[in-house]
Amino acid sequence: MFDLFVNAIVAGILLGGFYAAVTVGLSIAFGMLEIVNIAHPAFVMLGSFVAWYLNANWGVDPVLAGIIVAPLFFVLGDFVYRIYHASFERRGEAGLRGLAFFFGEVALILLFGVDYRGVTASYLETMVGAGPVAVPLRLLVPFAVSLAMVAALQLLLDRSFLGRAIRAVAQDRVALRLMAANPVRIKEIAFGLSIATTSIAGALLVTIGPIEPSMGRDYIGRVFAICVLGGLGSLTGTMLAAILLGIAESLTATFYGPSWSPAVAFGALLIALIWRPAGLLGR
Repeated sequence: MFDLFVNAIVAGILLGGFYAAVTVGLSIAFGMLEIVNIAHPAFVMLGSFVAWYLNANWGVDPVLAGIIVAPLFFVLGDFVYRIYHASFERRGEAGLRGLAFFFGEVALILLFGVDYRGVTASYLETMVGAGPVAVPLRLLVPFAVSLAMVAALQLLLDRSFLGRAIRAVAQDRVALRLMAANPVRIKEIAFGLSIATTSIAGALLVTIGPIEPSMGRDYIGRVFAICVLGGLGSLTGTMLAAILLGIAESLTATFYGPSWSPAVAFGALLIALIWRPAGLLGR
């Protein structure tokens, strides 16, 4: 029983690292830019299918594929924000933007069908362990990549003018303009960054297991729960909340059955809103 408990904890930590990769982009869009991007999981699924396509046709490692196409996703995010700004934000109309997720999923189904797709890589079937703990590299690699991505974004936000401008854009646009920065352009760049992360997160998802277009629905509740639980705009809080949720889901799946796992995110969100409405590291 103890060995089972320890393995569940380790698996939960690794799973939480992956959840952080999926959520960190939303933490920028929702937590810093105040853009409720319901389509975020659809972009993650797009990243998964791009990584699968490059792996299936050219043998590119799926994680490397996600990193390679991240600049293209940045450009896509920049373009999507321009459309969003012109269509909704500038006019103050937010009611229709949730439809973007529906159309994103439909487009993926039309392009790739409903069959499950998987990737191949030398490390996907490898296990590493010490004592009673056995860890599959298909979980360990995504965890390591997620840590690196969150750390890189945290350094960008803390150590650069662009990062400080991104943090300020939702707080004081007047002060930002006095610093000779265009708030709309800053939001374009920041939203581009948030979508660029979905390329890597999607590659990590297809590394963990087979994918199909409707899987994005499973992450809508999780990503928003993690974002709020960690504290809006806090990347460190996002990582912490994601790991806590991963552990909770892993323990629930191990001892009570996988069918109860989806309820954990919503339960954690409700408890967090009652105990600490600002989130774990929110201000």
